[in-house]
Amino acid sequence: MRWSPSRRQVLGASLAALAAATTTEAPAAAPAHALSPSRSLSRARVTYDALKKYFDTADGTGLVREQYPAAADDRPYSYEWPLSQVHVAALDLAFVDRRYAPALAVRAEAQELYWNPSGGTTGLPGYDSYPVAPHGGGGDMFYDDNEWVGLAKSQLHLQTGDRAALRRAEEVFALVESGWDTDLGHPAPGGVFWTQADWNHSRNTVSNMPGAQLGLRLHQITGRSRYLESSRRFYDWTNTHLRTPEGLYWDSLDLAGVVDRTVWSYNQGVPVGVGVLLYRATGDRSHLSQARRTAEAAYTHFVTEGRLLTQPVFFNSIFFKNLLLLESETGGSVYRRAMADYADHLWSERRDGSTGLMRFDDSGTTQAIEQAAATQIFAVLAWPRGAWRTLY
Repeated sequence: MRWSPSRRQVLGASLAALAAATTTEAPAAAPAHALSPSRSLSRARVTYDALKKYFDTADGTGLVREQYPAAADDRPYSYEWPLSQVHVAALDLAFVDRRYAPALAVRAEAQELYWNPSGGTTGLPGYDSYPVAPHGGGGDMFYDDNEWVGLAKSQLHLQTGDRAALRRAEEVFALVESGWDTDLGHPAPGGVFWTQADWNHSRNTVSNMPGAQLGLRLHQITGRSRYLESSRRFYDWTNTHLRTPEGLYWDSLDLAGVVDRTVWSYNQGVPVGVGVLLYRATGDRSHLSQARRTAEAAYTHFVTEGRLLTQPVFFNSIFFKNLLLLESETGGSVYRRAMADYADHLWSERRDGSTGLMRFDDSGTTQAIEQAAATQIFAVLAWPRGAWRTLY
């Protein structure tokens, strides 16, 4: 994926750390206790509590800092993408421990400090990449940033019936639809652009597949055919232009027709989830079969062949949650066990026991999004299996 300056900073730091601190070996097999929901919940609490202690701005906004310790040139608040994953961490944890419901409410309110009601370049409202006034000057809209929030809102609605969350998810999806490339003169016309910023014109797996997943959740909830139709369009375009011969997914396609062939873990997980939801929506088993093939290819690529630890934890959290969504439909526990193995690695090898912070390099710095992703992994492993159907 191509990154904005802030995203390059987050991802660059993570990848440099991973290159220095990991080998190509997969995590060791998890001991039996790693599969214990109570043990996973305890880990999630410790990890989220450390996030709150070290990243909260303590100014009543519920916003967080980008990293700990903060750098001299850091902005007062994180960009939207990290905050959204802190929001999701609270959502995933509150589902299994209602004592964190107030924390979820705080993060949901903080999320709205990025909402731009005036709209971006397509005229539709959405979440800016930085808080809007009075807390900041806003920023470019990214379609994937908005999709993650829309998916969080749809998850909340499925779990609680929250109508306001559903309305916001529908607004986000309208924004995503407005990001579709309509210029037939472009190479491989179609696809949702990654961002509204004028410095990037790529159409990415991560702006199309999460959009398809959000649309399918909205179709599931409302029954409206528009959501299914748009989701199919996003899914089909990505399969046509960004699917590898091995059944994995490349990153993006630009307006010069050049494909970025990077294979990220989260770009494999979300298409798996989309296939599951398409199967549920249509009854067409070919969608479930493709989801299974993608999951198997991704498992081989990342787990069996030892690439999992080269991926940022905030990609792997999304990857694994979608594999659990698949197992909610197909049964089995191969992917849950792999997720538990990875969680055990995080806990035993990446956690600073004195602070509860995750450390992925020797610099002593932790990104908010890394801490949030680890919380999500631990929390979801504590969920009952029946709840996996609500994951994204």
